Amino acid sequence: MKDDPAVWRPRYLTTGHKFIVAFAIALVWFVLTWYAASPWIDDLAREVSRPAALTVVMLIALIPGFMNAFLVAGLLLDRRPPYAPLARYPPISLLIAAYNEEASIRETVQSVMDQGYPGEWELLVLDDGSTDKTVSVLQSITCPQLRIVQAAHRGKAPALNEGLDRARYDWIVTLDADTYLFPESLARLVARICRDPPNTAAVAGAVLAKNSRLNWITRMQEWDYFHGIASVKRLQSLYQGTLVAQGAFSVFRKAAIREVGGWPQTIGEDIVQTWALLERGYRVGFAENAVAFTTVPTTYRGFFRQRRRWARGLIEAFKAHPRVLVLPRITTMFIYWNALFPLMDSLYLLLFIPGMIAALFGYYYIAGPMTLAVVPLTLLINGVMFRVQRRMFEERGLSVRRNLGGFLVYIFAFQLVMAPASIAGYLAELAGLRKGWGTK
Repeated sequence: MKDDPAVWRPRYLTTGHKFIVAFAIALVWFVLTWYAASPWIDDLAREVSRPAALTVVMLIALIPGFMNAFLVAGLLLDRRPPYAPLARYPPISLLIAAYNEEASIRETVQSVMDQGYPGEWELLVLDDGSTDKTVSVLQSITCPQLRIVQAAHRGKAPALNEGLDRARYDWIVTLDADTYLFPESLARLVARICRDPPNTAAVAGAVLAKNSRLNWITRMQEWDYFHGIASVKRLQSLYQGTLVAQGAFSVFRKAAIREVGGWPQTIGEDIVQTWALLERGYRVGFAENAVAFTTVPTTYRGFFRQRRRWARGLIEAFKAHPRVLVLPRITTMFIYWNALFPLMDSLYLLLFIPGMIAALFGYYYIAGPMTLAVVPLTLLINGVMFRVQRRMFEERGLSVRRNLGGFLVYIFAFQLVMAPASIAGYLAELAGLRKGWGTK
């Protein structure tokens, strides 16, 4: 039976078409905001040179606005097929690098055992010279698929590479030692990479905060993982190039990992390895419905150290794989966006925050009444993120917990508490300071 021509059906948009539409919407937003910001630029140019005024306004307002508009448009255009189990699941090797994880390793291993993965699997826990009872806890677990590999303390990357050499199967799943897998997440992660195009080398799972109820630091991070990190990964995967297949929960093709030399001995081994895969033309995806929960830092000191390490890893990735800046693929735009992070973070902390303080005393050169216009836009952006993420939660039988205080801190103060840590990381790597591999 032929389709009824009188019935209107939405036209299918390819990935390229979606990119063009999202880019056009973001460009229109950029032009409108440029026009609205012209008086601001003129006022600032009277105090400094016009090129300096343009640079400041572009980096603290116009370019972030463009990328936020692109993010919202991309998320609204993203339509993913419902999950369907594979007819046959491939055998997989799970790798957990552990160092002094006696408090969490049992729960992590149990969550793997409870997955009921419908295929063969093995679990290699790579003890990196723990000095606590991690090994004793592991030895008390009854699991035929569990293998404990003990080694001297050399760091996470060497431990994972040891596991790679010992793994029996061609699909490698990495987990952090404090990661808890939500039911069926392992099967969903593997199904995604099996259904993605053949040149997909890795797929990242959706990692959320596990201990989000302890204090304002953890409550804030709940929204960062739930909104910011997950939404950005989803957008990047829509355009065929997630920038980080995080070690906390991702699946890889063993042959692709071997091709890039395994995990590098760096602070940010996951981002450096992912960019090595992208540099060779591989795709990296994101399984938004393969959910895992990780323990986030509970103090500002811990949060500072984690985000400093992430920022340092970004610089490591640029130093190790500069060719990603000239790759002829649509996700290269995200690489350039990341390249602006050090400058934007620095301007935010050194100019925008002092400008906000000056505005309280009537000096509106950097910030002023127009700055308040970003509040409704920020709420709109987070509203779209929330809608997208809540839909995934409902599909998985999860519910979004009430966390208004954490949301407000995330909206209005997250950049303020994160920027110092990021800048410290950028400077540490650019200065070539000594590297140390610690916990999160």
